[in-house]
Amino acid sequence: MPYMDCLLHSRAGQVTLAEVDSELWCRCRAEKDRGVPGEQGGSQYNKSLSTKAPPAWTPLHSPLCSGHPPSDGLMSSEPPVLDMCATEAAESLLQSEETFSACLARINAIVLKPLLQSEPHEQKGKENLKLLLLLNDCFHTLWDLTEENHRTLKEKFSISPSLCLQDLYILWKGDLFLSVYIQYFVTFANCVVVQGFDQAAKNKSEFWKTHKTALKQFLADFTSETSIPVALHTVLHKPLRDHVQQYALILTRLSEAIGKSPDRELVTSAAKQYAKLQSFISQVLDEACLTKALWKSLGHKLTEWLCVPERRLLEDSKNLPVFASVGRTNRVLLFDDILVLIQGNNCQSFDLKLVWVDGSGSEKPAPENRHTIHIVTPEEAFFLSAKEPCMKAVWQWKLNQAVRQALNGKRDFPLWGEAREGSEPPVHRCFKYVFRAEGRFKNAAYEGEWYWGKPHGKGTLKWPDGRNHVGDFKEGLEHGFGISLVPLISEDRYDCYKCHWCEGKMRGYGICEYGNEMVYKGYFNDNLRQGFGILENPSAEQPFKYTGQWDNDKKNGYGVWDDKDRGERYIGIWQDDHRHGQGIVVTQSGVCYQRKFHVDKMVGSGILLLENDSVYEGNFTRDLTFVGKGKLTFSNGFTLEGTFSNKSGQGLQTQGILNTSSDQQDASITKVQLGLDEFPVEKRWQGIYDQFLGFLHSGCKEEMEESFTGFHIQTSKELRKSQEYLFCQRGPEDVSGKMEDVLEELVQHQELESLQCYLQKAFKSSLHPLGKLLKALTFAFQATYSGIGANKHLLNMAQEEVKYYAKKIWELYQGLLHLALEQKGQPLAETEDGEKSDLNAYRVILPLILPCFYPELFMLYMLYHEKEDDLYCQGIVDLSLFPDIKLLEVLDVQKHLWPLKDLTLTTNQRRSLVKDKCFLSATECLQKLITTVDPREKLEILQKTYEEIETTVSRVVERDYKLPMDDLLPLLMYVVSRARIQHLGAEIHLIRDLMDPTNEGGMYDFLLTALESCYEHIQKDMRLHQRETWHMARDP
Repeated sequence: MPYMDCLLHSRAGQVTLAEVDSELWCRCRAEKDRGVPGEQGGSQYNKSLSTKAPPAWTPLHSPLCSGHPPSDGLMSSEPPVLDMCATEAAESLLQSEETFSACLARINAIVLKPLLQSEPHEQKGKENLKLLLLLNDCFHTLWDLTEENHRTLKEKFSISPSLCLQDLYILWKGDLFLSVYIQYFVTFANCVVVQGFDQAAKNKSEFWKTHKTALKQFLADFTSETSIPVALHTVLHKPLRDHVQQYALILTRLSEAIGKSPDRELVTSAAKQYAKLQSFISQVLDEACLTKALWKSLGHKLTEWLCVPERRLLEDSKNLPVFASVGRTNRVLLFDDILVLIQGNNCQSFDLKLVWVDGSGSEKPAPENRHTIHIVTPEEAFFLSAKEPCMKAVWQWKLNQAVRQALNGKRDFPLWGEAREGSEPPVHRCFKYVFRAEGRFKNAAYEGEWYWGKPHGKGTLKWPDGRNHVGDFKEGLEHGFGISLVPLISEDRYDCYKCHWCEGKMRGYGICEYGNEMVYKGYFNDNLRQGFGILENPSAEQPFKYTGQWDNDKKNGYGVWDDKDRGERYIGIWQDDHRHGQGIVVTQSGVCYQRKFHVDKMVGSGILLLENDSVYEGNFTRDLTFVGKGKLTFSNGFTLEGTFSNKSGQGLQTQGILNTSSDQQDASITKVQLGLDEFPVEKRWQGIYDQFLGFLHSGCKEEMEESFTGFHIQTSKELRKSQEYLFCQRGPEDVSGKMEDVLEELVQHQELESLQCYLQKAFKSSLHPLGKLLKALTFAFQATYSGIGANKHLLNMAQEEVKYYAKKIWELYQGLLHLALEQKGQPLAETEDGEKSDLNAYRVILPLILPCFYPELFMLYMLYHEKEDDLYCQGIVDLSLFPDIKLLEVLDVQKHLWPLKDLTLTTNQRRSLVKDKCFLSATECLQKLITTVDPREKLEILQKTYEEIETTVSRVVERDYKLPMDDLLPLLMYVVSRARIQHLGAEIHLIRDLMDPTNEGGMYDFLLTALESCYEHIQKDMRLHQRETWHMARDP
């Protein structure tokens, strides 16, 4: 490495405060260590100065501006002229810093110290003293920096007569110099604005009278008539301002001197920064003087309201005429933080962070005035009108720049650039504001996102009375998902609404947790419960649950009410929160009745079905006491018809006719079905379908999906997850919940087999609209027919309802497909007629949705066919006692069809005693009937059973054998008896009621009829056996 490079390399980074000559250090600090306020902070600053970060404003990443020694390569290639120029600049800078430091010392001693020694008693004087103390701190920070620069340069010259660019603090620590000078002049301007120097001169007027001549050394044009405030003002800013000019001049000369050196751009950039600092200082002082003049010209009242040390006047309508459209505004003032409209002795102020400026002319107060600026604030909008376009342009530019700088939280550097500089303020903002105007938001504090003067996006509203709303806003109103808390006046509790909102009102699905512990899950419209919903009171006192239709915040229409105290369930019509119209009541004991209600009271006659299969038709009370005319049909077929009464202490009394001619009850009475005519299936749960249709008619907009089809969500946790899903990045799923994907997939899966696979996934997904619809229907079905509602007299209602679900879901699927094809511009599918639509509902939809309703539905079938199944089970028990050969003989199976070879014997076992060996494969196949819920699959199992029987017979006769009906029934009877299916009657009737209509008259129908015949034959034998036993017991 060359000698010069080694010397420069070793010198870089060597000079630290610890190595500065102690005598020189003591001499430089002597004057400052005499008790000047703020010196402690100054010495601490000196300790950290050498570790300051590299300047943020430096445009080049050069070693000269990194704060570290330059690399060997760079310095070795540095021409000697650069060193010479840097040395000359350093010499000029050293001389300038020495002179300036001495000047600062004199200012400190002659001006600052006396200013800080006053002890004001009035409030204004104390506030001024605080500002002067701050100014003193800034002054000493600046002085410390100057001394540090001076000491460093002097130390470096003591080591070597030649310096490099890195040795210039003002270059590679330029950001530090800029920030210190900016802070000083901003604080100085604050003192000017509040007339701090006037007040200080007044407080120590006697002192300045005697020391006035001491100020003369700082002022070239000082005379005896120069006022003390002006002198103080000049002394505390002009020397510092001149020194900044010296920095800029030194760097400019250096830039010119070094020619085409690679480091010229660095020096030029630094010079420009100091030039900008000069411009900044001039603008700061001009603004301060204008603001000070304003406070002097305004009335005392307005000054008290508006005067703040940091506030600056940017424009005044007296200077540049503009007129506001608000009231009797006679003056407009633009400050760096607020816009003020003065109306006589009063004023309106608007925080610039919440001011939007529109100068496009899209909205105008009058067509004749085109030079207008539209000002939008959270609670008021008005116009500023100018006479000339140039005036409008200036106001608009200044407003935009002031708003932008207020949003950034800092002023530009310099304060004002060229008209083309600076971007427009963003229209989307995020701030806090308290509403003051009359209205729903009065006194509410909103914190969140804004757009053109209105809450827009996510935010929080809080009222002083404890109300608050967190959620989405649109154009100033709650819109989208939101959570509201409303405190109860009389209790320390809240009503919590977690709901979808539209234009400031609850609309769509929501979960509301009331302060009285009740919970509502359902739909709203204009803040009222409307459509389908569930209201539940889980508390120990009067627990209930209502599932049904709402209108105008009241129970109206078809609904189900569970009274858990009484153990009753009401299924029927409501009006204004009262049972009103036809209704069915089912009790926990198994009793149920159908009556007409009027405002919660039963009217007219009805039908009462008792748990012992007795049936009463007539009038009765709510506690099930017979009154008036009626007919009672007993379970044994006897009837009692007449007038009933129940007097206290005398029990039930009647006058009528007892008919004992019948020895068995009519099945049409014992199995009477309720509600079919009174509650048409198409009018039940209309509120659920309406929501889905509303979503469909809206074009399936994704942001509205949860609002319309959100009923699959039943807990607050699920609701929160659902909302997070709406706004998060979605991952791959079997069935996408994104509406554009849903519609796209619908078009791709129109073939029957593909459609069934797609719908099966869709129904299982809580993200797919059809899956959400099915979940809501499942809730409604369970609310009606599970638990207390499991009553055989409701079977036909339930069965009819499930079929209708399939039909409606198919219609809604067709609506989705139509919309998907329409949006893709593809030909629309042909409209199906009613018969074809019903067929598709049975064939495609019913098998897929039946598992959701099967537990409750099959329970009703079991209850309905309970007696027949009991007889059948008794017959199966009797038949199971027979060995295989004996059973085949009893059932009249032809002997040549007996599979005797299947009777494998163990040691000492007789063939005639072997059981459960014949037709074993067919028996095992039929037992699978209970493993599936799909009627089609059950029929397939039945067919497979038939095929297994035929296969066994063909093996026995050693040829293909097609079973005729005469041979099939005995063999099927044998298989049924060995399969021992417990609720075969319920299974048969469920298959018959829900199977595909196209199977009627076919093979499946034939086999199902054969199975029914076997079932009825077993029952018939048991009835004959019971009757014989009964007659033998009666006639011994």
